Amino acid sequence: MKAKIKLKDGTGLEGTGFGYPLNATGEAVFNTGMVGYPETLTDPSYCGQILIFTYPLIGNYGVPDYERENGLLKNFESEKIHARGVVITDLSLEHSHWSAVKTLDEWLKEQKIPGIFGVDTRMLTRRLREAGTMPGKIVFDEKNEPEFEDPNLSDLVSEVSVKEPVKYERGGKKVTLVDCGAKNNIIQALLRRNISVTRVPYDYDFLSIESDGIVLSNGPGDPKMCGTTIANAKRAMDKGMPILGICLGCQILGLAAGADTYKLKYGHRSHNQPVNEAGTKRCYITSQNHGYAINSNTLSQDWREWFTNDNDGTNEGIIHISRPFFGAQFHPEASPGPDDTEFIFDMFVRALR
Repeated sequence: MKAKIKLKDGTGLEGTGFGYPLNATGEAVFNTGMVGYPETLTDPSYCGQILIFTYPLIGNYGVPDYERENGLLKNFESEKIHARGVVITDLSLEHSHWSAVKTLDEWLKEQKIPGIFGVDTRMLTRRLREAGTMPGKIVFDEKNEPEFEDPNLSDLVSEVSVKEPVKYERGGKKVTLVDCGAKNNIIQALLRRNISVTRVPYDYDFLSIESDGIVLSNGPGDPKMCGTTIANAKRAMDKGMPILGICLGCQILGLAAGADTYKLKYGHRSHNQPVNEAGTKRCYITSQNHGYAINSNTLSQDWREWFTNDNDGTNEGIIHISRPFFGAQFHPEASPGPDDTEFIFDMFVRALR
């Protein structure tokens, strides 16, 4: 059936609908990754967003089965799709991978997520690069067409965080993971290092739990919406607890340290973002999904910029000069994407008390 993708600036394209035939609104963003759509679509950081894939062919290797490891889905980053809609150029209606059990179209129907294909995603991407990310909508039924919505004004983190603490026992050191929308592979990376993990809601008083360190997870939206998490992170810093912030968690760590954050024009969403490590000649290729960044000029004298983006010079990580606090704006656990920076988990484990 016919469907349309519309942007708030008046841009509109007609294509063919797939997935669940539902009108959807959200922030229109683009991702330049070539593979990994099962992990990408289930990344909670995409909550509230309509995802435009720049790679032209999507769906050719289908969707794998729901296998579990350590109680977590192996091939997905959470229990469900979090993007509100999907926009692609060419949809593969058949799959050809040994692990696939269904097509992308079938999966989206199951998850009640709408999609549209047969549109010029490169044109849409150029528009978003020029004008910046903006509200968009996928329309199947024009008689009941919704208004544009800016999800950044909502508390998206509360939608994706766990409601009660969850434990993943492994022995060894204990880490509290503050779930702002945590990807499964953050937990798996810690479990592989013989770390027991207690996953708590984003607004939980995590200092009430016996722990050797804190991980502030990734998640969707504006970090300034997470006031309780920021306040708790500041209390943990006052106690000198080792803290690792990832993506949104890095921004929360920066805000707790007194720095400021701002919205990027069109964000970083891909598996091929180059970042430079300060004080070295090393450049790492990283997986990223964020629309906000720390303003490095607002860091206090006790903090240093750890990484910078090689494309636009924006901040990609912060580190304290003497205490065990550090954050990465990218995803060291990858999934999908390269694992060049998984050494950051090793640094964190060495810092645990």
